[in-house]
Amino acid sequence: MITARRHYHITTFGCQMNKADSERMAGVLEDMGFEWSEDPNNADIILYNTCTIRDNAEQKVYSYLGRQAKRKHEKPDLTLIIAGCVAQQEGEALLRRVPELDLVMGPQHANRLKDLLQQVFDGNQVVATEPIHIMEDITKPRRDTTVTAWVNVIYGCNERCTYCVVPNVRGVEQSRTPEAIRAEIEELGRQGYKEVTLLGQNIDAYGRDLPGVTPEGRHKNTFTDLLYYVHDVPGIERLRFATSHPRYFTERLIRACAELPKVCEHFHIPFQSGDNEVLKRMARGYTHEKYRRIIDTIREYMPDAAISADAIVGFPTETEAQFENTLKLVEDIGFDQLNTAAYSPRPGTPAALWDEQISEEVKSDRLQRLNHLVAIKAAERSQRYLGRIEEVLVEDQNPKDKTQVMGRTRTNRLTFFTGDITKLKGKLVKVQVTEVRAFSLTGEPLEIKTPMPV
Repeated sequence: MITARRHYHITTFGCQMNKADSERMAGVLEDMGFEWSEDPNNADIILYNTCTIRDNAEQKVYSYLGRQAKRKHEKPDLTLIIAGCVAQQEGEALLRRVPELDLVMGPQHANRLKDLLQQVFDGNQVVATEPIHIMEDITKPRRDTTVTAWVNVIYGCNERCTYCVVPNVRGVEQSRTPEAIRAEIEELGRQGYKEVTLLGQNIDAYGRDLPGVTPEGRHKNTFTDLLYYVHDVPGIERLRFATSHPRYFTERLIRACAELPKVCEHFHIPFQSGDNEVLKRMARGYTHEKYRRIIDTIREYMPDAAISADAIVGFPTETEAQFENTLKLVEDIGFDQLNTAAYSPRPGTPAALWDEQISEEVKSDRLQRLNHLVAIKAAERSQRYLGRIEEVLVEDQNPKDKTQVMGRTRTNRLTFFTGDITKLKGKLVKVQVTEVRAFSLTGEPLEIKTPMPV
């Protein structure tokens, strides 16, 4: 056990999966006796949990790491760790680039941090990137909030999208058992958490690696079945999930979301491109027509549901006409939010080696045009909230206005209103919306909902 008053600092890059991994690794470090330091320069352990989905995120990691590597020459007992997707992608090459590193560990090894650190403290420089079966985690994460929590339900990804490095760095799909997932959510309910987001790189694939088949020929444990299984956990008021894949998104899942009152009316379903030829070259496994049918079905069951997605512009060989098909899809659907990015070649992916790469100038132009349309459509979607009464789960104080609190509607719209965070944090409040913006709302509080008994 480490003696008291030693400190750690974690910087997290990238997606919700990385943030959830960081919480688990923070839990390990605190279990070992380390204390959190807001200032990395006061920490004895520096951990960068990295993302490689875009080149700029990867380069930012090296910039941060360079500063701490210099510091290690003045403080030799400083422990430097690179975790996450860059670590998995680069492996031992990272030690050659930054010899000051003590530990390089891929995402599959997050639960092994204590054992790996012990090897470091014994004087070893450690690289842990080999594929393993992910052990069930018994460490309590250090959650960044006391209101909402992430719960991993499936690790890894078996898809082979030609632009994506995730299968190479996060490994094959590994589903947790329904019992383990429910036990974690039950503990969160006992601790007073009100909202849980179920996480998976491809959450619709949950359960296909678990044993058992139903009489109808379906996998015994599907994601839809998991929602029914965990829905009644006491204390939990809301359930969300991400990220979905259009290839596997079913009407049965949509029907379950409509039937289960705790499941929020918000769906994050990346489409990546609105052009079928580009989707084929991406190896996405669906057409834009199928994507439209999914959205139409969601709106048939839940007319007010919010839809968010991811899109890539400038994929190799994408023509102006093909890009305009993406614009048309965005215009037709009207997304509440859309995460956009210019295509970035990633190591080990087929598309990175293709000819006919799109110039940076063209990618930048297309990205600006898409973002302009996204803002217009999001603002149009926000208009439906004006004057309505929405249920908002209060998460924190508004950092820009201390007289206000902030939280999210069931449709995931960030909402601000006047209130005392010491009294309202974790409460469900009825709020009448008085002001709308493209991606947030302002309102007046009307009523505080009494939580269900735990």
